[in-house]
Amino acid sequence: MTLSPALIVFDCDGTLADSQHVIAEAMRLTFESADLAAPGRKVVLRTVGLSVPEAIKVLAPEQFPEKRGELAHSYREHVAALRRQPYGQEPLFPGAGALLSKLAAKDDVILGIATGKSRRGAMRFIEENRLQGIFSTIRTACDAPSKPHPAMLLQAMEETGASPESTVMIGDTSYDMIMAACANVEAIGVSWGYHTPADLKMSGAGTIVSSFSALERALLDWQTAAQHFEAVA
Repeated sequence: MTLSPALIVFDCDGTLADSQHVIAEAMRLTFESADLAAPGRKVVLRTVGLSVPEAIKVLAPEQFPEKRGELAHSYREHVAALRRQPYGQEPLFPGAGALLSKLAAKDDVILGIATGKSRRGAMRFIEENRLQGIFSTIRTACDAPSKPHPAMLLQAMEETGASPESTVMIGDTSYDMIMAACANVEAIGVSWGYHTPADLKMSGAGTIVSSFSALERALLDWQTAAQHFEAVA
């Protein structure tokens, strides 16, 4: 019997990439240029993972939709300007690149991304970190409703032919965990991102890891269990 490949889907910001400086600074500039009080850094980072319009809605709920649209446009412009600066890169967290390379070399693994970034932002991240050709499916805020809606994962499974039982979502926020639950797939939370382990657990994380080596072990355990389930089903 041939077992189905595992679809391992990664969030980007806060999970694979250390992008908090650019996000927080761009949001500060966005609000201050509109003569609005800028939200605190921690508050901003709590919205990472949402699409830009949804993040602005959380950070500026008192503003009318038209104004929030202007803020979202301004944020994108500030991000683009910061990206052109020497400090505006999105480096991988230590250990991320090695694990991605190891997973991509496996015949029984398919890799994907589900991110609140725009498609252009996701492709820039992939190019900057030389990850071309690693991901078989890349779902972004341009393709689906914002997390925690399950559409990104549903699209990824449809694109790759993966089943919910053979799919796992890895992320650092409650939005990732809830999205996974809504798509009926396993969720692994990482502790080095923007939401606390308690938040992740409460939102449905089956496992929480504190390093990429621990993540590798957790993925091996999950894949072994998923293959056993498929074999006896």
